[in-house]
Amino acid sequence: MTSSQQTPDPDAREGGPPHSRSRTHDHAHAHTHAHGPAAPVSRHLRRVIAAVLIPFATAVVVGLVALWPGGAPDHERTGVGFDRQTEQARVVRVQEVDCSEVNAGQVPPTGDTSTPEGREAVNSQQGKCKKATVEVTSGKDRGRTFVEIVQPDASRQLAEGQGVVVAYAPDAPRDLQYSVSDVDRDFPMMLLAGIFALVVVLVGRLRGVMALIALCLSFAVLTLFILPAILQGSNPLIVAVVGASAIMLMALYLCHGLNARTSVAVLGTLISLLLIGLLGSVFIGWAALTGNTDDNTGLIHGLYPSIDMSGLLLAGVIIGSLGVLDDVTVTQTSAVWELHQADPAMGPRDLYKAGIRIGRDHIASVVNTLVLAYAGAALPLLLLFSIAQSGVGMVATSELVAEEIVRTLIGSIGLVASVPVTTALAALVVSADRPGGTVTGVAAGAMRSRGRRRRAK
Repeated sequence: MTSSQQTPDPDAREGGPPHSRSRTHDHAHAHTHAHGPAAPVSRHLRRVIAAVLIPFATAVVVGLVALWPGGAPDHERTGVGFDRQTEQARVVRVQEVDCSEVNAGQVPPTGDTSTPEGREAVNSQQGKCKKATVEVTSGKDRGRTFVEIVQPDASRQLAEGQGVVVAYAPDAPRDLQYSVSDVDRDFPMMLLAGIFALVVVLVGRLRGVMALIALCLSFAVLTLFILPAILQGSNPLIVAVVGASAIMLMALYLCHGLNARTSVAVLGTLISLLLIGLLGSVFIGWAALTGNTDDNTGLIHGLYPSIDMSGLLLAGVIIGSLGVLDDVTVTQTSAVWELHQADPAMGPRDLYKAGIRIGRDHIASVVNTLVLAYAGAALPLLLLFSIAQSGVGMVATSELVAEEIVRTLIGSIGLVASVPVTTALAALVVSADRPGGTVTGVAAGAMRSRGRRRRAK
């Protein structure tokens, strides 16, 4: 199909000279395919898509309103883990002292250094410790100082002038009320976030700005709706579905525009999320995964016994899969749209076959990405099991590891299924768009115009 068959000839209607018509037409064709957006779908298809998405968006809004929490419920602090009162502080002085002087109350070492406990005992008596004076810089005790002893083999060493986070235990003796719990990482974290935002805007320009806005809105939904609603006792699965749907609608339409192409990606993402939710409900229950596998989840269950921990696990699977799903569905939809623009004569079957070939490459990389992301997050856990004297089967079926395996496999199944589903939806929508004003209608008009000019010659 030649270029004259792709774009209507404006000079043919205006009676311009043939050579002028040819140059004008060639320029219009190059501009349309090299830089212009995809041709809009017909009014009928827009109505069909709206008939599906408007009720869905309305249901999401109703769900947000019905489940919207008034904030996280109050509770009495336990002083355990993250549930501690903390303040900001600064190390004002560090002195090096003999550990025997500051660890006098400890049990004397036996001299056996073959065990970690023995080595720690020896170091606590024979090594050089640091005596850090720390000043509280926030809260009601601002200006108060206390002493923190740092052992020589401690993983976190303190330096003079360093900002730290201190835990406050009001019921402890005065000299033991404050202790260093972490270091202050505000500046490096904010600097890294600023670099990230700058890179996204410089490379993505307006799309990058919209992506950052969508990211902020996603965190807002997560922190203002999903987490407080779960803490208040709402069903974690329903909360996750409503919250993930709201994030999906805002992120996709903000980043990719309010058009039919994005709407098809939204439908593909929605179907895949429903599949992930269904599989998660079946296999998390079948495998008897409680979701209560570490100190943090145990603390949550202790503070809020009404929370369904297995439902919380399923909610995490849904939300964790959403980001990669968006990438897959948008990519597949765009691929089908571009294939149709390149050859408007392609039917839905040919479009699907061509699109799915692109999707297979995407599947291979995305599944590997998801598995490696989960493996990286669980690397310390995998390292512990690699040195344990247990068989692979026993390790893989233990709840701590099985939880990660189920999470990975369910998310991967949803991602793989999203490729054929989204490709089929996009192929059906774009190939069904036949009226004038679409690429196909324009091409047919150009062919008729060219035929009339040839007969006139």
